[in-house]
Amino acid sequence: MQKKVQTVSTLLDALPFIKRFYGEIVVIKYGGAAQVDPVLKDRFAQDVVLMSLVGLKPVIVHGGGKSITELSRQLGLESTFKEGLRVTDRQGLRVAEMVLSGEINSEIVSLLNDHGARAMGMSGKDAGSIHAREKTGLGYTGEITEINADVVMRLIHDRFIPVIAPIAASREAGHPGYNINADTAASAIAGALRARKVVFMTDTPGVLDGEGELLHSLTRSEVEALKTSGVIQGGMIPKVDAALHAVEAGVEKAHILDGRIEHALLLEIFTSEGVSTEIVR
Repeated sequence: MQKKVQTVSTLLDALPFIKRFYGEIVVIKYGGAAQVDPVLKDRFAQDVVLMSLVGLKPVIVHGGGKSITELSRQLGLESTFKEGLRVTDRQGLRVAEMVLSGEINSEIVSLLNDHGARAMGMSGKDAGSIHAREKTGLGYTGEITEINADVVMRLIHDRFIPVIAPIAASREAGHPGYNINADTAASAIAGALRARKVVFMTDTPGVLDGEGELLHSLTRSEVEALKTSGVIQGGMIPKVDAALHAVEAGVEKAHILDGRIEHALLLEIFTSEGVSTEIVR
């Protein structure tokens, strides 16, 4: 009986957050261990389905860097990075599109549908949803110039969960397109959709200070100071930059979340303590 009472208590604790975020769009950048570990993949799908059932409107933007690197290695292609971003040549773009649009996107859609969701996969090329140009010095890795949110909004309106691969179209006729950093894509999509939140799932507890302790809340000035001092470096730089861009575009909060924690999404969104670093205006 005590266990049942505790279950009801947990549900009641979540009720204020369910009311607060009912009908709101939450963009989730899905990647890291949560995208690889079978148990974490299952928990992620459960979290997203529950969010949808209680009235939130999740939108998934996924990465796939580890899979791209692994397939590139198997094909004898070198993977290089600059300031945390992948340098993509023409062959590398073909690999990225094959992995992101062809393999990972369909896997996520199937996983969500198996758990009772109505998920629909797409890439940024579909209906010209994402346009980009070359990010200087990174080849076919692009920077976003335009988000056309109409297709995504129609899917949301029809009660689908959009699952978006970060491959963008070019305005240049015949151009093969661009590989987009998934954090950057999630940020831009969240801003275009006027999302309430954007969540970046990572393989770290969040943003850590110089002593390795989790920083629970940060503003732009605090982030810039941590970057200048070298505390924030490497692959965390694109994440915090994406989070800052999202809140400046009107998203209420951006969360950098440890996806290795089971049900991390629910713990972050439906509890008062949270388990991440939040970036706020």
